Amino acid sequence: MAESDVPIRPAATVIVLRDRPAEGGIETLLLRRSADLAFHGGSWVFPGGRLDPEDYHPERPDDLDHAAANAAVREAHEEAGVRVDPSGLLPFAHWTTPPGRSRRFATWFFVAPLHGEHATFDVTVDGSEINDHLWVTPAEAIAAHAIGEVELPAPTFVSLTRLGGYGSVAEVVAKVPTEPYRRFNPRVVHVDGDWVATLYDGDAAFDLHPVDLEAPGPRHRIWLTGLPWRYELSGL
Repeated sequence: MAESDVPIRPAATVIVLRDRPAEGGIETLLLRRSADLAFHGGSWVFPGGRLDPEDYHPERPDDLDHAAANAAVREAHEEAGVRVDPSGLLPFAHWTTPPGRSRRFATWFFVAPLHGEHATFDVTVDGSEINDHLWVTPAEAIAAHAIGEVELPAPTFVSLTRLGGYGSVAEVVAKVPTEPYRRFNPRVVHVDGDWVATLYDGDAAFDLHPVDLEAPGPRHRIWLTGLPWRYELSGL
Protein backbone atom coordinates (compact mmCIF):
# COMPACT_ATOMS: atom_id res chain seq x y z
CA MET A 1 0.00 0.00 0.00
CA ALA A 2 1.36 3.43 -0.95
CA GLU A 3 2.06 5.86 1.87
CA SER A 4 -0.73 8.15 0.67
CA ASP A 5 -3.19 5.24 0.70
CA VAL A 6 -2.82 4.43 4.42
CA PRO A 7 -6.15 5.44 5.97
CA ILE A 8 -6.15 7.70 9.02
CA ARG A 9 -8.57 6.14 11.48
CA PRO A 10 -10.16 8.09 14.36
CA ALA A 11 -9.19 6.91 17.85
CA ALA A 12 -9.29 8.06 21.47
CA THR A 13 -6.95 7.84 24.44
CA VAL A 14 -7.74 8.54 28.09
CA ILE A 15 -5.16 9.64 30.66
CA VAL A 16 -6.55 8.39 33.96
CA LEU A 17 -5.21 10.47 36.86
CA ARG A 18 -5.55 10.24 40.61
CA ASP A 19 -3.80 11.76 43.61
CA ARG A 20 -1.02 9.56 44.96
CA PRO A 21 -1.88 8.39 48.45
CA ALA A 22 0.58 9.34 51.20
CA GLU A 23 3.43 10.82 49.11
CA GLY A 24 1.32 13.42 47.34
CA GLY A 25 1.42 14.41 43.68
CA ILE A 26 -0.45 12.71 40.86
CA GLU A 27 -0.13 9.32 39.27
CA THR A 28 -1.47 7.90 36.04
CA LEU A 29 -2.42 4.47 34.80
CA LEU A 30 -0.19 2.95 32.13
CA LEU A 31 -0.89 -0.31 30.32
CA ARG A 32 1.67 -2.50 28.56
CA ARG A 33 0.67 -3.60 25.09
CA SER A 34 1.44 -7.13 24.01
CA ALA A 35 4.73 -7.42 22.15
CA ASP A 36 2.87 -9.27 19.38
CA LEU A 37 0.83 -6.22 18.39
CA ALA A 38 1.85 -4.42 15.21
CA PHE A 39 1.23 -0.91 16.55
CA HIS A 40 3.45 0.01 19.54
CA GLY A 41 3.83 -3.61 20.60
CA GLY A 42 5.54 -3.85 24.00
CA SER A 43 5.06 -0.17 24.78
CA TRP A 44 3.50 1.33 27.89
CA VAL A 45 0.54 3.49 26.94
CA PHE A 46 -2.64 5.05 28.27
CA PRO A 47 -5.91 3.15 27.67
CA GLY A 48 -7.31 3.79 24.21
CA GLY A 49 -8.28 2.48 20.80
CA ARG A 50 -10.23 3.08 17.63
CA LEU A 51 -13.70 4.59 17.57
CA ASP A 52 -16.40 1.94 17.20
CA PRO A 53 -19.78 2.44 15.47
CA GLU A 54 -21.62 2.54 18.80
CA ASP A 55 -19.51 5.52 19.92
CA TYR A 56 -21.23 7.85 17.44
CA HIS A 57 -24.38 9.81 18.21
CA PRO A 58 -27.14 8.45 15.92
CA GLU A 59 -28.32 11.95 15.07
CA ARG A 60 -24.85 13.49 14.78
CA PRO A 61 -22.71 10.96 12.91
CA ASP A 62 -20.12 13.61 12.02
CA ASP A 63 -19.58 14.70 15.64
CA LEU A 64 -16.17 13.14 16.14
CA ASP A 65 -15.53 14.96 19.42
CA HIS A 66 -18.60 13.31 20.95
CA ALA A 67 -17.68 9.90 19.52
CA ALA A 68 -14.10 10.21 20.75
CA ALA A 69 -15.24 11.00 24.30
CA ASN A 70 -17.52 7.94 24.25
CA ALA A 71 -14.65 5.81 22.95
CA ALA A 72 -12.35 7.05 25.71
CA VAL A 73 -14.85 5.98 28.36
CA ARG A 74 -15.44 2.62 26.68
CA GLU A 75 -11.75 1.83 26.19
CA ALA A 76 -10.91 2.67 29.80
CA HIS A 77 -13.43 0.07 30.93
CA GLU A 78 -12.63 -2.55 28.28
CA GLU A 79 -8.85 -2.40 28.67
CA ALA A 80 -8.51 -1.82 32.40
CA GLY A 81 -11.87 -2.08 34.14
CA VAL A 82 -11.84 1.65 34.89
CA ARG A 83 -15.19 3.42 35.04
CA VAL A 84 -14.72 7.00 33.88
CA ASP A 85 -17.32 9.75 34.29
CA PRO A 86 -17.81 11.14 30.76
CA SER A 87 -18.89 14.52 32.15
CA GLY A 88 -15.49 14.86 33.81
CA LEU A 89 -13.32 14.29 30.74
CA LEU A 90 -10.93 17.13 29.93
CA PRO A 91 -9.84 17.56 26.28
CA PHE A 92 -6.05 17.56 26.33
CA ALA A 93 -4.53 17.13 22.86
CA HIS A 94 -4.95 15.66 19.39
CA TRP A 95 -2.31 13.51 17.73
CA THR A 96 -2.04 12.31 14.13
CA THR A 97 0.34 9.47 13.30
CA PRO A 98 3.00 10.76 10.88
CA PRO A 99 3.26 9.56 7.28
CA GLY A 100 5.36 6.49 6.64
CA ARG A 101 3.66 4.26 9.20
CA SER A 102 1.75 1.14 8.20
CA ARG A 103 -1.12 2.26 10.44
CA ARG A 104 -2.18 5.85 11.07
CA PHE A 105 -4.60 7.30 13.59
CA ALA A 106 -6.13 10.66 14.41
CA THR A 107 -6.35 10.39 18.18
CA TRP A 108 -8.22 12.53 20.69
CA PHE A 109 -6.47 12.60 24.09
CA PHE A 110 -8.57 13.20 27.20
CA VAL A 111 -7.67 13.53 30.86
CA ALA A 112 -9.95 11.61 33.23
CA PRO A 113 -9.45 12.86 36.81
CA LEU A 114 -10.52 10.41 39.49
CA HIS A 115 -11.59 11.66 42.91
CA GLY A 116 -12.17 10.07 46.31
CA GLU A 117 -13.67 6.59 46.32
CA HIS A 118 -13.69 6.51 42.51
CA ALA A 119 -9.88 6.52 42.53
CA THR A 120 -9.66 3.14 44.29
CA PHE A 121 -10.45 0.03 42.26
CA ASP A 122 -8.91 -3.14 40.92
CA VAL A 123 -7.41 -2.78 37.46
CA THR A 124 -8.35 -5.69 35.21
CA VAL A 125 -6.42 -6.15 31.96
CA ASP A 126 -7.54 -8.53 29.21
CA GLY A 127 -4.29 -10.54 29.10
CA SER A 128 -4.36 -10.40 25.31
CA GLU A 129 -3.77 -6.94 23.86
CA ILE A 130 -2.86 -5.66 27.33
CA ASN A 131 -0.70 -7.82 29.60
CA ASP A 132 0.27 -5.59 32.52
CA HIS A 133 -0.45 -2.28 34.23
CA LEU A 134 1.08 0.13 36.70
CA TRP A 135 0.25 3.32 38.54
CA VAL A 136 3.15 5.72 38.19
CA THR A 137 3.92 9.41 38.52
CA PRO A 138 4.88 11.21 35.32
CA ALA A 139 8.39 11.76 36.67
CA GLU A 140 8.82 8.06 37.51
CA ALA A 141 7.70 6.97 34.05
CA ILE A 142 10.01 9.43 32.31
CA ALA A 143 12.96 8.39 34.52
CA ALA A 144 12.34 4.71 33.74
CA HIS A 145 12.20 5.51 30.02
CA ALA A 146 15.45 7.48 30.23
CA ILE A 147 17.38 4.38 31.34
CA GLY A 148 15.61 2.02 28.96
CA GLU A 149 13.45 0.22 31.53
CA VAL A 150 10.18 1.03 29.75
CA GLU A 151 9.27 1.85 26.18
CA LEU A 152 7.04 4.88 25.65
CA PRO A 153 5.60 6.09 22.34
CA ALA A 154 6.24 9.78 21.69
CA PRO A 155 2.63 10.86 22.43
CA THR A 156 2.78 9.14 25.83
CA PHE A 157 6.18 10.67 26.59
CA VAL A 158 5.05 14.17 25.66
CA SER A 159 1.81 13.84 27.62
CA LEU A 160 3.68 12.67 30.72
CA THR A 161 6.13 15.55 30.37
CA ARG A 162 3.29 18.07 30.15
CA LEU A 163 1.57 16.58 33.21
CA GLY A 164 4.74 16.48 35.29
CA GLY A 165 4.28 20.02 36.56
CA TYR A 166 0.99 19.38 38.34
CA GLY A 167 0.89 18.67 42.05
CA SER A 168 -2.67 17.39 42.42
CA VAL A 169 -5.74 16.28 40.50
CA ALA A 170 -7.48 19.47 41.62
CA GLU A 171 -4.73 21.51 39.97
CA VAL A 172 -5.10 19.52 36.74
CA VAL A 173 -8.87 20.14 36.72
CA ALA A 174 -8.36 23.86 37.32
CA LYS A 175 -5.55 24.50 34.84
CA VAL A 176 -5.86 22.11 31.88
CA PRO A 177 -9.02 23.81 30.49
CA THR A 178 -7.20 27.19 30.52
CA GLU A 179 -4.16 25.97 28.60
CA PRO A 180 -3.74 25.67 24.81
CA TYR A 181 -5.32 22.63 23.21
CA ARG A 182 -2.39 21.33 21.20
CA ARG A 183 -2.64 19.48 17.90
CA PHE A 184 0.34 17.33 17.01
CA ASN A 185 1.01 16.57 13.34
CA PRO A 186 4.54 15.18 13.66
CA ARG A 187 7.23 15.78 11.09
CA VAL A 188 10.06 13.27 11.51
CA VAL A 189 13.55 14.62 10.80
CA HIS A 190 16.43 12.40 9.72
CA VAL A 191 20.05 13.56 9.57
CA ASP A 192 22.62 11.26 7.94
CA GLY A 193 20.07 8.47 8.01
CA ASP A 194 19.39 8.76 11.75
CA TRP A 195 16.06 9.76 13.28
CA VAL A 196 17.16 12.77 15.33
CA ALA A 197 14.03 14.76 16.06
CA THR A 198 10.31 15.05 15.59
CA LEU A 199 8.94 18.51 14.94
CA TYR A 200 5.46 19.58 15.98
CA ASP A 201 3.11 22.34 14.91
CA GLY A 202 4.45 25.81 15.65
CA ASP A 203 8.14 24.90 15.59
CA ALA A 204 10.18 27.39 13.58
CA ALA A 205 11.56 24.57 11.43
CA PHE A 206 8.27 22.72 10.90
CA ASP A 207 7.47 24.15 7.45
CA LEU A 208 11.04 24.62 6.20
CA HIS A 209 12.16 22.55 3.20
CA PRO A 210 14.94 21.62 3.56
CA VAL A 211 14.64 21.51 7.32
CA ASP A 212 16.86 23.82 9.39
CA LEU A 213 16.89 22.73 13.04
CA GLU A 214 18.80 25.91 13.95
CA ALA A 215 16.20 28.28 12.47
CA PRO A 216 15.42 31.09 14.93
CA GLY A 217 11.97 31.16 16.48
CA PRO A 218 9.66 28.98 18.56
CA ARG A 219 10.57 25.43 19.48
CA HIS A 220 8.15 22.51 19.62
CA ARG A 221 9.97 19.22 19.17
CA ILE A 222 11.39 16.05 20.68
CA TRP A 223 15.10 15.35 20.44
CA LEU A 224 15.63 11.63 19.81
CA THR A 225 19.40 11.29 19.60
CA GLY A 226 19.48 8.43 22.08
CA LEU A 227 18.14 8.31 25.63
CA PRO A 228 17.00 10.33 27.43
CA TRP A 229 14.59 11.98 25.03
CA ARG A 230 14.04 15.70 25.45
CA TYR A 231 10.75 17.49 24.78
CA GLU A 232 11.24 21.16 23.95
CA LEU A 233 8.44 23.73 23.98
CA SER A 234 9.24 27.43 24.00
CA GLY A 235 7.90 30.60 22.43
CA LEU A 236 4.39 29.24 21.91
